[in-house]
Amino acid sequence: MSLRINDEAPNFTAETTQGTIDFHQWIGDGWAILFSHPKDFTPVCTTELGYMAGLQPQFAARNTKIIGLSVDPVDSHGKWAADIQETQGHAVNYPMIGDPELKVAKLYGMLPADAGTTSEGRTPANNATVRTVFVVGPDKKIKLMLMYPMSTGRNFDEVLRVLDSMQLNAKHQVSTPANWNPGDDVVVPAAMPEEVTKEKFPDGLRVLKPYLRMGAQPK
Repeated sequence: MSLRINDEAPNFTAETTQGTIDFHQWIGDGWAILFSHPKDFTPVCTTELGYMAGLQPQFAARNTKIIGLSVDPVDSHGKWAADIQETQGHAVNYPMIGDPELKVAKLYGMLPADAGTTSEGRTPANNATVRTVFVVGPDKKIKLMLMYPMSTGRNFDEVLRVLDSMQLNAKHQVSTPANWNPGDDVVVPAAMPEEVTKEKFPDGLRVLKPYLRMGAQPK
């Protein structure tokens, strides 16, 4: 299954470290980040899960839930969580999906249909493609997909930055330029009506080209 931005995030029911969830119901009316891992007790992923645990309050402040996925069973996740807290200094207080039958990994196109039906006996190398970040909006559509190799830890500060950009767009219908950070000037869509532009940008715009207009970030 090939997923693209603006596709509906496939729904599923799964066991997690915090009980059984229906993914769409669990998201509710906010945003969600699903990030996946090829196997428990892997070194790079251990650092990632710990870092996300530290960022959880910042995501919560943005009405965004986070949830991890590994192809191993839930009871294995619980043991791994203890290692994560010990080595990374943050308790994993968000749910971790158990996917021992590889159902969610296949549903999201992270493993091929012929990958089998069990995580038993599989190595991180077998599951190398289960290293994706999905950001899902309140409309249950995929807003972002990031895929990383196993050797490179993911930049979750960048995920937070992109989330800020997408939420700004959802609220004000503006875009953000290269390397934008919250508080920087934004890109004003050429199609934005004049009356809306004046309301959103009372201090005026910098017109670099007719198609490239910049303005202060709306409050």
